[in-house]
Amino acid sequence: MDVDLRHLRCLVAIVDEGTFTDAAVALDVSQAAVSRTLASFERALGVRLLRRTSREVTPTPTGLRVVAHARRVLGEVDDLVRDATSGHARLRIGYSWAALGRHTLAFQRRWSRERPETDLQLVRVNSASAGLAEGSCDLAVLRRPLEDRRFESVVVGLERRLCAMAADDPLARRRSVRMADLAGRTLLVDRRTGTTTVDLWPPEARPATEETHDVDDWLTVIATGRCIGMTPESTAHQYRRPGVVYRPVRDGEPIAVRLAWWRDDPHPATQAVMELLTSLYREG
Repeated sequence: MDVDLRHLRCLVAIVDEGTFTDAAVALDVSQAAVSRTLASFERALGVRLLRRTSREVTPTPTGLRVVAHARRVLGEVDDLVRDATSGHARLRIGYSWAALGRHTLAFQRRWSRERPETDLQLVRVNSASAGLAEGSCDLAVLRRPLEDRRFESVVVGLERRLCAMAADDPLARRRSVRMADLAGRTLLVDRRTGTTTVDLWPPEARPATEETHDVDDWLTVIATGRCIGMTPESTAHQYRRPGVVYRPVRDGEPIAVRLAWWRDDPHPATQAVMELLTSLYREG
């Protein structure tokens, strides 16, 4: 099926302008060219898109659906062109669960103050690359190594491991817990993006696990007391939930916070982001 943007623009112009003649003027082509383009589009799809009479042109039911799709596609193409030609005036930073914890607000405010020419957006994408591989962001904040060699990354800071549990859990009465305290419990983990695996425990003392793929579901289940969780401290700062408390894991290894980007196409602001995040984590 041979469909291109020319077909979509032609169809939308006819519907918006109301006649083939006016569509030709809007597109700066001949009326014959409009007729040929529409006929080519209808042949490619194998359906009639417009009803034509001597008085008016109206979309068929199928035509209405195609016009709606065409408007969306053309809008996305316009966004793509603006993004590609804007000199990277927009910076999207992806994260999977928690952004930068207690540093999130400070990062946003300092960036806005020091780099007003670059619009900063934080984007939550629950994938292994936090949206980097999917094209949803320009940089990504990660808390587990990214093995894909298309990406480069650097550690910008460290975060403590915390245990999340129901507020009435016996462990909640303690100021902190140890890894061994969790061995007999059921851990709720996200295998795609999470930092907790049973490999953190000795083979003979590993906890049972259940799987989740979303932080809200994770918190909901933990609040019931059926499972506990282990997470970077950034989660506790970003997601406070009634019925859930967080306690430091005294002997848990710190979690490295990484900034990642495309190796062959780094965003121009990458170095500035790296320096600011490193500074914020160093300041504590």
